[in-house]
Amino acid sequence: MRPRPSKAGIGLLIAALAVPGLGGSDSEQAIEAEREAKRFLEVFGQLERRLAQPFEAAAAVYGGALPGMLRTLDPHSAFLDPQQFESLREMQRSTEKGFGSVVNLLPGRVIVLQTLAGSPSERAGIAPGDEILVLNGQPLARMPVEQLVAVLAGARQRQAELMVKRPNFPKLLDMTLVPAEMADPSVSRHFLLEPGLAYVKILNFENETAPELRSVLESMDGEALEGLVLDLRGNPGGIIEAAVQVAAFFLDPGDRILWIRGRSGPKEELRVPAGFRPYGFPVRVLIDDRTASAAEIVAGALRDHGRARVLGQRSFGKGLVQSVFELSGGTALALTTAFYETPEEHSIQRWMGACGEYQIAPCGGDEGADSQRGGIAPDVVAGPRPLSEFEQVLLGSNSFLDFARDFVGKGRGIDSSFEPGNEMLDDFQLYLSQRHIRPSLSEWSATLEFIRSMLKQEVLNLTLGVAAGDEVEIRRDPAVLAAVRDLRRAGR
Repeated sequence: MRPRPSKAGIGLLIAALAVPGLGGSDSEQAIEAEREAKRFLEVFGQLERRLAQPFEAAAAVYGGALPGMLRTLDPHSAFLDPQQFESLREMQRSTEKGFGSVVNLLPGRVIVLQTLAGSPSERAGIAPGDEILVLNGQPLARMPVEQLVAVLAGARQRQAELMVKRPNFPKLLDMTLVPAEMADPSVSRHFLLEPGLAYVKILNFENETAPELRSVLESMDGEALEGLVLDLRGNPGGIIEAAVQVAAFFLDPGDRILWIRGRSGPKEELRVPAGFRPYGFPVRVLIDDRTASAAEIVAGALRDHGRARVLGQRSFGKGLVQSVFELSGGTALALTTAFYETPEEHSIQRWMGACGEYQIAPCGGDEGADSQRGGIAPDVVAGPRPLSEFEQVLLGSNSFLDFARDFVGKGRGIDSSFEPGNEMLDDFQLYLSQRHIRPSLSEWSATLEFIRSMLKQEVLNLTLGVAAGDEVEIRRDPAVLAAVRDLRRAGR
């Protein structure tokens, strides 16, 4: 809920607007600022005297004038109400309220894949494979995925009442979950792709990212590793200091990590401090169009110094320095105060012009001009593999997860050595036929390895946890395979 300042508070704000913004300077900019402030006062005065009905001054200023003014600047400067400001602080703490379960979402369906140890979901008795049918009295059966996401996010704020369907269990189960603070690790996945070759996924950059990364690298032999695939795809950024620390793990002392270009004065630079001992193994960095901000700083620094080759797709292009200034009433101002550049002075920020859109290149401009496009361009373009029509049908119908739920529900013992056998494949083909999915022999043969991998992934999701299932998916990922080939060609 927004604060409601008193009339006196609004009066002070309006009085402040009458003061030139540049400390009484007689510059053209100060004169222009004073002229626009007077125009604002004239409009506000007309509203108070002549509007057909009374209006809330606080709502007009805090909900209209301030956000409207900031929207004209850039896409990221913003006025933060108390709830938004608290959300920002929660992100920096790397914790949020939740129930500790990982779910699969399809239109009208929410299926639990994993419950975290000690979480509210585990304590309530929710198990992998359970399907949530009703949440706080709302049937979920007809909700689109976007609405399900919103309903689930809202439910994390208070006690939730669930009706759950369990495979091979005759009755629906009533469950009550109370949300709790859940740790949100920044380094989400790590394992050896093959002996000596590590894979690490960083979801975002938080206070604990650098120590988490150091810990997982040391757990996989540290400096003795022969190579690292560092996955920054989908990483929206986060705390810049954490990104600088991560980049320093792979650069020499004195190497420049980034430039900071402000409104005036010379550019600032950040370098690796003296005394740092970097890892020496070769690195391949994966990026995509959702890699942004702090993640782009890491990718750009390692690429510019020749310390890593970058694979994937051009990154998002968010190179803005965001400073947050706390205001009264629990509010804050997030303001763009500078821009980031890579060590070789390439702007990370995508172009922002006067065309009314925040876009990848100027209106009518040269789409190939890297200096205007922003982001980090990959050394090797590698995207997801196009799916065949049959594969799209299998995924869209949720056939893999539904079959895996029945398979696991029959009490089969599963360990890390599990592989789908011919009998399981035959049963799956029969299962598809019963659902009126009947591929041709050529379609089945061409898709067989994908089917094996997906069945293994979903079974491991439900038995050993989502991390085990994710590992199966990562090992067949085209960008990861391209990175492994690139490291092999370089002799690691």
